[in-house]
Amino acid sequence: MHSIEDHAALQRLIDTLFAERRRVPRLEFIVRAELADIASDVLAVVALLPPGTYSRDRLCDQLNSAITAHGWGRSLGTVQ
Repeated sequence: MHSIEDHAALQRLIDTLFAERRRVPRLEFIVRAELADIASDVLAVVALLPPGTYSRDRLCDQLNSAITAHGWGRSLGTVQ
């Protein structure tokens, strides 16, 4: 089961990255997620992102789709 801390860690990462810039490459997001010590199953969702460079809205849409597809919407919530 995912915790509030898992959701908060993922949201903090998104907030931090997009405070610095408007677009973020997938690889950088994955590396920063690993460095942020995000739970391994949440990292698995992050790794599902297709290659590319993401705006905040697009990144959150992709992550929320993966979270929903895994049935984790109730336990992990969505990101913004």
